Amino acid sequence: MTIDTRDMEIVHRAFRRESRLLVELVAAVAPGDTARAGVVAGHFRDYRLGLKYHHEGEDELLWPPLLARVDLEADIVLRMEAQHDRVAATLTKLDAAVPAWEAAAGAAERDALVAVLADHRAVLLEHLDDEEATLLPLAAHHLTLAEWTSLGDHLVANTPKLTLLTLFGLVLEDANPAERATLLSVLPAPVRGIWHLFGRPRYARHTRRVRAA
Repeated sequence: MTIDTRDMEIVHRAFRRESRLLVELVAAVAPGDTARAGVVAGHFRDYRLGLKYHHEGEDELLWPPLLARVDLEADIVLRMEAQHDRVAATLTKLDAAVPAWEAAAGAAERDALVAVLADHRAVLLEHLDDEEATLLPLAAHHLTLAEWTSLGDHLVANTPKLTLLTLFGLVLEDANPAERATLLSVLPAPVRGIWHLFGRPRYARHTRRVRAA
């Protein structure tokens, strides 16, 4: 029996979109506009936190059981670990470049940040593409449903609740109706209610503020 890993592709869709938008949003900030820089930098921190716990969950909850159960395909898992290290290295650079730019919104700092964001995106996309093509089919055959769902549990347990609403909105944004229904169906009824009444309008305000021209 295999498990359905397509929800990971929906999550990856959000990381692909936001890593692209961050490059564009930072590049569009006028020199000296610290208010706008603060908004974009705040959104980066939400994105960064989501990616941190997404990869941390895989490192702690996916790679160990997979390595214990596969033989010839172990190189795939080891490659994923190496790619995570490369993504983490770009995030370390961003952790320095973002506040350096945010402080005064200087043109030189902005351009340096755009370059680091572009490098981060290139490394991230290489990983996401490879993971979907090679790792997800492996996970579908070698992990239990409980092990797979533990990824989402890890994210929920470690992410501040307001940030979690933002991240959930990011994932839902490009989901089709069937995907959206599936993602919402796994939430307890009270949480679904919170999303519809509070989370969805909050996310709409967030995206209008972040993506303002």
